[in-house]
Amino acid sequence: MQKTSARLLSLLSLLQARRDWPGAVLAERLDVSPRTLRRDVDRLRDLGYPVAAVKGPDGGYRLDAGTRLPPLLFDDEQAVALAVALRTATVTGAGIEDGAARALTTLRQVMPARLRHRVDALHVTTVERAAPGPQPQADSGVLMALSAAVQAREVLRFDHAGPCPPDSEGEGDAPPRRVEPHHLVARDGRWYLVAWDLERADWRVFRADRITPRSPTGPRFTPRELPGGDVAAFVTGRFRGSDRSPDWPCRGEVVLHLPAAAVSPHAPAGTVEALGPDRCRLTLGSWSWPALAAAVGAFDTDVDVVGPPELGEAFALLARRCAAAARSAPTAPATPTTGPAAEG
Repeated sequence: MQKTSARLLSLLSLLQARRDWPGAVLAERLDVSPRTLRRDVDRLRDLGYPVAAVKGPDGGYRLDAGTRLPPLLFDDEQAVALAVALRTATVTGAGIEDGAARALTTLRQVMPARLRHRVDALHVTTVERAAPGPQPQADSGVLMALSAAVQAREVLRFDHAGPCPPDSEGEGDAPPRRVEPHHLVARDGRWYLVAWDLERADWRVFRADRITPRSPTGPRFTPRELPGGDVAAFVTGRFRGSDRSPDWPCRGEVVLHLPAAAVSPHAPAGTVEALGPDRCRLTLGSWSWPALAAAVGAFDTDVDVVGPPELGEAFALLARRCAAAARSAPTAPATPTTGPAAEG
């Protein structure tokens, strides 16, 4: 039989592994008598773990949520995974950097030496996704409020700030938005709320850092079916100009007069195939045909359009626009010639 302290840790680990445990099964797993099991449960309760008795023909125990956070028990893989997650929390956009750093310090202090060495050996440099200007941080309290409304299925009222601050003519006095919140999504370091807008009768994706929830929340609602059924595909599709598919609505194929090695680093969302030392095939997508043609033109090389015909038409459209822009550009003044005056 295990010593009492080791047996308590084993019992706590089992209680955390699943919701309900029949008493006889627990006693058998720990190789103790039902009387010893009851004593061990009482010891865990004295330590602050809310172990509830489960009524029924078999009887049993359950680890419930309590009024305070007792000591937690993690196995080796869980402890390392938690430490890695805390170290990379700076790129979540949830405004929890300080809390994550303090939690990592607390976790590291109680880790056994073998795990502490593994965590200390993991050096991680987190790099935020490149974006113009500073990345906005969503308030953790706002995220909790949005998540609570999603879980409770309650109509949410909130003020939504636009990309520019309101002017002095009362533009900021717009009525609050009323939505049925369905999903809270993290994407590329930003948080978004996917909701059914009751006023516009359509699905909308709101940036969480621009949301100021209002209290109280509204009545409960019956969740609607999200187009396509997959929230990740839906959000990706919205950002790519489609309502139902995560794929780009426009996808084309070209041959660039550049080596594949020179194109691949600048086309992470495309497929690059080498055709020779100085030519490669690029398959790329975008939200419109002119945008796709412009993206290909950014490679600053000769281009052969493979297809579809819409991509060739987009190149022709861009050519006309570029020619018109060149004609409308101011002409640079001629540089005066300096030197001795001509004699005659």
